[in-house]
Amino acid sequence: MALGGLCGALWFASLAAMPWLLTQAIDRGLTPRRAGPLVAWAAAVLVMGLVNAVLGILRHRNMTKLRLAAALRTADLVLTHATRLGASLPRRITAGEVVTIGISDVWLIGRAMNVAGIGIACLCSCAVVATMLYRTAPALALVVALGVPGFGLLITPLLLATQRAGSRYRERQGALNARLVDVLGGLRVLNGLGGADTHLARYVRDSTTLRDQGYRVGRPASWVGALGDGLPMVFLAAVIWVAARMAARGEITVGQLVGVYGYTALLVVPISVLIFCGFDLTYGLVAARRVISFLGLPLEDPAGDAGPPAPGGLHDPVSGVTAEPGRLTALAGARPADAVEVLDRLGRYLPGDTTWAGRRLDTLARDTVRERILVAENGADLFAGSLRDVVAGRHDPDDDLIRTAIDTAVAGDVAGGDLDHPVEWGGRNLSGGQRQRVRLARAVHADPEMLLLAEPTSAVDAHTESAIAERLARHRAGRGTVVATTSPVLLEQADTVHYLVDGRVAATGTHHELLTAEPGYRALVTRVFAG
Repeated sequence: MALGGLCGALWFASLAAMPWLLTQAIDRGLTPRRAGPLVAWAAAVLVMGLVNAVLGILRHRNMTKLRLAAALRTADLVLTHATRLGASLPRRITAGEVVTIGISDVWLIGRAMNVAGIGIACLCSCAVVATMLYRTAPALALVVALGVPGFGLLITPLLLATQRAGSRYRERQGALNARLVDVLGGLRVLNGLGGADTHLARYVRDSTTLRDQGYRVGRPASWVGALGDGLPMVFLAAVIWVAARMAARGEITVGQLVGVYGYTALLVVPISVLIFCGFDLTYGLVAARRVISFLGLPLEDPAGDAGPPAPGGLHDPVSGVTAEPGRLTALAGARPADAVEVLDRLGRYLPGDTTWAGRRLDTLARDTVRERILVAENGADLFAGSLRDVVAGRHDPDDDLIRTAIDTAVAGDVAGGDLDHPVEWGGRNLSGGQRQRVRLARAVHADPEMLLLAEPTSAVDAHTESAIAERLARHRAGRGTVVATTSPVLLEQADTVHYLVDGRVAATGTHHELLTAEPGYRALVTRVFAG
């Protein structure tokens, strides 16, 4: 930035030197018709032109390097932080927000970083021009001294309005990109269900709203652009009018009039640049706030104490949910997102005061927690490879254990017993129900001490769901399992059911006890069963 300011200041200084050299060439060579001084001063103009070209190249190279370095360093920080957040990333920020940061915000920040260097250079050039004009005519320097701050006062309210509207626009932009990413990720499913047109209509509606918000950003921004191009020309006309009257009265020479025109024409450039610097800085601040907000997402500390020596219960004080080892616990609520949040806190993917065997979960070593407590969500990625490798995950493949896990998840139809059957990335060659059962088989094969499942049967038919519920309960006997579900067949198998209302436990008991004692639970299960 300092080098950019230096190169820019020297470039503007070389530009400012041009009118002075022209003044000398006219007053000392051209007007008195002296060939020697005219040639000498003309040569000086040529040399200064070459110097100006070199300094201009250096200035542009430095600005480009600074802009790219700032953008790419920011992108590197964002990607590094996203990688360190790991599996907690989608639980804290939408994919659309990350996309917007990567393709838009980092470049706006890069442009804003140029403001310091070129802004300092512009201010220096204004001071140099004012000094040169003062030596020619103090009245002209006064016009500059009053005009430049006046432009700032005129532009500032427009820049502030642009920043406020831009912040709201940026929030809507991230939300719209999140919807786009979700639709693209589930396009195959949407087409299969006939829901593509519905989501397209929603996207068009949200996009129209974003466009209207963009118009509100564009109104003050367009005024800034117009004033950035127009005001300096008005300023140029005012100064030249004053200088021309002074030349007519004989107060300045013809050479000095040409010099004044050169100084003022030169001044148009830094004034215009300063106005657009304010524009870039406004958008850069909006983008930087979003990036800083993302970089402020707390990272998990992998260090910590060892886990409990024996299986222990999990307790979430926020919801009141308790999951005991060796038991199948179900979470049922009208809003599935509430149950999923409980699972994320029990698995230490969201902050909270969750305890494991009476010890705070966030004080224990992360790797120990991940090894013994597994959160299996419905949207978990499936990597490309054979069915054997996909189900085995990071564990060494054992065909007998893999077949047992596949049988528990009722996923035998996926490859007809062929463990070498290829699975494409994301399970694109599988149906929605098959992908869900392969995910369940992978989670069962991992055989954690506590398995936390989010809606593991939402994409299968009733017959398959009943078989999964029976086999899962039998296979996980003696180990802790928590299932977020409203499926009656899964709730029937649960040892304990927590009925959630607004994310908190409203009642606890067996499935049949809650059907008898809780009208809200009965209505929830009946509605699901009827659907």
